Amino acid sequence: MKLQNFHVEMAEWSREDQRAALLDLRDIVFIQEQGVPEQRERDGLDGDCWHVLARDEAGRPIGCGRLTPAHKIGRMAVLREWRGHGVGVALLRELIARARAHGWPDVALDAQASAIGFYEREGFIAYGMEFEDAGLVHQAMRLPLPPMADEPQPSRDIGTLPAGSRSETADARRQLLIDTRHRLAIYLPLLDNHTYANAAELAELRRIAISGRGAQIRILLHDPAAALRNDHRLIALSQRLPSAIQIRMPVEEADLAYVSAYLLNDAGGYLFVPEADRPQGRAARHDRAGQAPLQQHFDEVWARSERASVLQALGI
Repeated sequence: MKLQNFHVEMAEWSREDQRAALLDLRDIVFIQEQGVPEQRERDGLDGDCWHVLARDEAGRPIGCGRLTPAHKIGRMAVLREWRGHGVGVALLRELIARARAHGWPDVALDAQASAIGFYEREGFIAYGMEFEDAGLVHQAMRLPLPPMADEPQPSRDIGTLPAGSRSETADARRQLLIDTRHRLAIYLPLLDNHTYANAAELAELRRIAISGRGAQIRILLHDPAAALRNDHRLIALSQRLPSAIQIRMPVEEADLAYVSAYLLNDAGGYLFVPEADRPQGRAARHDRAGQAPLQQHFDEVWARSERASVLQALGI
């Protein structure tokens, strides 16, 4: 999501650089500025949480927040010089969207007394008595999340696919291509000769590309020049079907540092590989809640990426 001169992205706690950015922000705001004890701030829950990170136009971290499996928003921190510029609202709404994607009935938080009005403006309702935590007065608050009228109900069986080895990941990728009707999103730091290159995968990609008026395959690729030099067969397919297959290249430093790869289809399926050069990840055929943060990330990066100019001479 691009707002003014910053953007918000999902952050992976397992990635050392993103984990350090989150902890640095929380150290500045909570430990140094507010005097929260470090042992209280580091509560051991982070590995199981979903995290969001705001960055300025230069890619510097300026704010963060998290959502716990217990349906609680917390660790909302924005650098002093960025407060009042919409960063906190953007972070909060991103976390609420994640909770809604999971189909949760509500989401809660413990607001510092000075921030109660901020959360009330976003629809949160205070309940219970104020209490003290880490020397600061807090108020418990809750936001109901009624389902949207046109929101599809999640399937109980998400169709989990094994993706613990190169062969399993390849099988999951092929199944998700088969499941795709008209629209596909692919994020690749690197397009190697083991990925989207065999006859079966290319046949499915071609089928999707010519499946009708709404057909669209969007590909984010860090290094399209390398794929071009290697004569990758997906590039050749893109040449033949340029109106349906679009390729863009991320240009922002934070985006180019992203090391994961994923595939998202219009049936609610996804394949996510945390480290693109290690073919182990997770996949499901019908899991829109699990797909949602990846789709959000893809759309954000797509919006700020550029057409792959190295391919323009080929009419792509």
